[in-house]
Amino acid sequence: MEINILDAANLVGGKILGNSDIILTGVAKIENASKGDLTFLYLSSYEKYLQTTNATAVLVKPETEKNRDDLTFIEVEDPKAAFQQILMQYFNYEISTSGIDETASMGEHCKIGENVVLGKNVVVGNNCTIGDNTKILHNTVILDNTIIGSNCLIYSNITIRENSLIGNNVIIHSNTVIGSDGFGYVPDKNGVYKKVPQIGNVVIEDDVELGSNVSIDRAALDSTIIRKGAKIDNLVQIAHNVEVGENTVISAQTGVSGSTKIGKSCILAGQVGTVGHIEIADKVIIGAQSGVSKSLKKPGTYFGYPAKELGTSLRLESHIRNLPKYSEKIANLEKKISELENLLEKKTENNS
Repeated sequence: MEINILDAANLVGGKILGNSDIILTGVAKIENASKGDLTFLYLSSYEKYLQTTNATAVLVKPETEKNRDDLTFIEVEDPKAAFQQILMQYFNYEISTSGIDETASMGEHCKIGENVVLGKNVVVGNNCTIGDNTKILHNTVILDNTIIGSNCLIYSNITIRENSLIGNNVIIHSNTVIGSDGFGYVPDKNGVYKKVPQIGNVVIEDDVELGSNVSIDRAALDSTIIRKGAKIDNLVQIAHNVEVGENTVISAQTGVSGSTKIGKSCILAGQVGTVGHIEIADKVIIGAQSGVSKSLKKPGTYFGYPAKELGTSLRLESHIRNLPKYSEKIANLEKKISELENLLEKKTENNS
């Protein structure tokens, strides 16, 4: 790949400082970049690499100090966003597989759109509908009465169980399972757990991306719903009857318990856990490894276990870290109080 630096700068609305005749041949992180690479700097903690990077050009903020004559700088307001825009324009790869592989099998009454790709050992059950320009790669199983929209990319070793509804422009990465049974059991009089039938389904709306090894359980009744534009990272568990709001982002190893409703434009960082049957408002950010034990009804940033408003949580954490000092201080105060009490008692005795 060769990119004229002028084209890259124009794409992101950047201002070139330095050599504008460069042809870029790759992209890389600032600490690993080589000659010919374009990189970016957006965190102050990475500024140290600006003096040692072997990159040819760097996307930087206007206020960044530019003290290397051998580097070409492209000034932009948001270097990270600009770098991502260049990646999407010049490095967005296409899956080369085409057509329906001879090992793929389809059940009865299936409807397959135009330009659909079915890779090796894909199994499509009865009464399934797959829209145009959909790519479904190897060893994927799609069970009965599933509907998949247009322009979807479904990677290898995926199971999509019966009655699932998947919208347009959806990407699902390897080893994800959609529509597995919800975790529903009731104990009988002897304490033996009996399985409750999970007869609902999963609905995934348009423009959703699911990482690898994501598990989304089918609803006990009605639907588990992933709303439009949501992005879910690897190794996330979505339990039955959960609803994830539009444009919400959920990071790796997060677990969302049953019947939880998550609002629009939320961020759940890594290893967040929620109890079931709660509601999380729109525009809520939950910090990594937080545990949400009750509904969060106001937008804002929350952290800790149980999750609290960020400022409160940080103050509590500060006090917890200082408990040894507090303990020592209290012991000293108790000693001084005891000494004062003894003096007061002796003084009282002498006066009497």
